[in-house]
Amino acid sequence: MITIEQIQNRIIESIKESGLTQTEIASKLNISRSAISHYVKADILPALDTLANLCKLLDLDANYILCLDSENN
Repeated sequence: MITIEQIQNRIIESIKESGLTQTEIASKLNISRSAISHYVKADILPALDTLANLCKLLDLDANYILCLDSENN
C-alpha cells in the first residue's frame, strides 16, 4: 500500500536534489515560496496541477513521485 508519507518523501527528495532554490521553484510554478517550504516540511501536499507542473519542471516521472514506479509494485 502506498502512503502519503512515501509520496511526501519523494517530493522532498526531488526538490532538494533539483539544484534549484525554493524561491526559483516557486517563481517558475507561479506559487509562493512558502508553499514550497510547506512541501519540503511535509506540512501539505501540492495541488494536483501544481504536482504535475512540479514534475514537468524537475523532469520527474509522476509515477515515481506517486510511488507507482515498478520498483514499488
